[in-house]
Formats: sequence, C-alpha cells, structure tokens
Amino acid sequence: MEQLDKIDWEKMGNLIPVITQDANTNEVLMLAYMNKEALELTIKTNYAHYFSRSRQRIWKKGESSNHLQEIVEILVDCDNDTLLLKVNQEGVACHTGRKSCFYTNLKTNEIISDVEVNTTAAYGVIDTLYHTICERKNENSTKSYTAKLLQGKQNSMLKKVVEEAGEFTFAIKDNNEEEIIYEAADIAYHVLVALASKNISPDRVKQELARRFGMSGIEEKNSRKES
Repeated sequence: MEQLDKIDWEKMGNLIPVITQDANTNEVLMLAYMNKEALELTIKTNYAHYFSRSRQRIWKKGESSNHLQEIVEILVDCDNDTLLLKVNQEGVACHTGRKSCFYTNLKTNEIISDVEVNTTAAYGVIDTLYHTICERKNENSTKSYTAKLLQGKQNSMLKKVVEEAGEFTFAIKDNNEEEIIYEAADIAYHVLVALASKNISPDRVKQELARRFGMSGIEEKNSRKES
C-alpha cells in the first residue's frame, strides 16, 4: 500500500505515535501507537486500529465497548513519523468513560472532565481494575495502598502474592466458600498489581490461555522446554 511507504518506520522502531482528534470539535481524544498492519487496517476499514504495547497486539478501537472511531482524515507530520487522525467518535474515547483521555491537570491534579459512560460492563472487571491500578502508580503512597505496593520494594509487593495464595489454599482446605471467594479476589488483585509493575496487560494472559485451548498440559509444558 503506497500510503504506508510515506512513513519513516525505521526511525521510530516500527511503531509511530498517533494523535486522535474529534473531527467536529478538534478536541484531542487520545494518543496511541500504530505499526504498519494497524495503519493498513485503519485505511482499509476506515475505522481506527492501533497497536497496544501492553497487550502486544493490534486492537480495533471500540472492539470491547463499541465506542468506535470512524476515520474522517489521516494526516502525517513534516517528519513522516507521527500521524494525526480526525475521527467521528462513537461514545467516548477513554476507558474511564470520559470523552478524552486528557482529563487531569498535571499541576493541580484536578479532574477537569466527568465520566460520561460507565465502561465497567464493556471492558470487564479485570481490565477495569488493571487500568485503575495503573492510574494509582504515581499517587500519594500514604493515601493509596496500591501506590504503596507499586512504589515500595518489589519483594514486599511479591510477598503479598505469596501470602494471599497461601490464604486461598487454607480457605479451600477449610471448605469455606465465602473465604475462598474473598481470598481468590485478593490473589487476583495482587497479581494484577504485579503485572502492572511490569506494564503487562491481563489481555496477554488471556491470549496465552487462548493459545492453550486444544493443547494438553503435557504438550504445553514440552513446548516451553523446547523454546
């Protein structure tokens, strides 16, 4: 595709930044990244596709929420290494349910726009929790337990995963259904904190689980030894 050749892919390591703007209001909605395949899909389908660095895969904007971005115009900058998308935004652009991803004043920490859509059902509780954990990374560690875990010593954070796993196994042995559910939720939270510390989206865990469908446990273990 001729349009792809205009981009200086090598300079940017095969990923280029993309600024997305509302075509009607010119409001900046988000910043993401594209590789060649994502841009090709965007041009072919006329809907925005991006490459997620945390998920390590291409995703169509709105694939979970149906908050699609219909392309109006694609502009390239003077250095041929950044794109500007002008789009018709269905619903909201931000996973938080806000119109734009840019809603926090850096100097005052003031939230300057309200949530318009409850996105928990669209994205699922695991993805929503993961994004919330990521948002807590730079908060005051005296006020946020999540921030305290992420900003503290790695061993302390990982120790909590081990502790919660132990408590879960004791709940199973005690056959206490309420405690089993409670401790399983604790494990899920602390595993997500550990993933967030490495910027690894739970989507990649889902991809790995999907890869294992139709494969026996023995085959899966052998494939890991071979690699």
